Amino acid sequence: MGIENPIALREWAVAVRALEEGRQVIVLRKGGIAEETKEFRLESPSFYLFPSFEHQKPHLVKPEARETVTSTQTEAAEHPDTIRVTSYAEVVEDIEVTDPETLKRLDGLHIWTEDYAEERLKWKKTKPLHVLILRMYRLATPVDIPMRESYGGCKSWLRLEDQLPLPQAEPVLHDDKFNVQASAVRKAVRGRL
Repeated sequence: MGIENPIALREWAVAVRALEEGRQVIVLRKGGIAEETKEFRLESPSFYLFPSFEHQKPHLVKPEARETVTSTQTEAAEHPDTIRVTSYAEVVEDIEVTDPETLKRLDGLHIWTEDYAEERLKWKKTKPLHVLILRMYRLATPVDIPMRESYGGCKSWLRLEDQLPLPQAEPVLHDDKFNVQASAVRKAVRGRL
């Protein structure tokens, strides 16, 4: 049993890996260049993660994540016609950030460099940066799907043409560890570190 035409969020493969390993519980979204709405909108409260390799570069992530950029790109190069879907997420909260001070307080809670995160905030200046707190679930068995032309381009959301399995019920992080990280995000946003 699976989900027909599931929705997926395109995210850097290095960030997907950090989420799946429980090293972070957030993604920073501003929207892709090819977004129909010209800004990021939460299309679904739950979705699969579609690892992307297009814009990720080692110098845009913190030193401890740079090796993962290289390893995910190597893995993708071995199978250029397929994408491996390994996780599913539920949005716990969508927080809009509009100022660099708040973004700086979030710095220790994600893999991106401070400069890159600020660049994302400044892009499309009139639109907020969305900080999504995600509850992550690993699929019991990874699914390889064909890389289709419709999955290309710089856009956040994809309607997958392939059926995917229902996500495993076991979250990546136990409740207590997830709650600690989610609370740290909320405190940083409110300015109470």
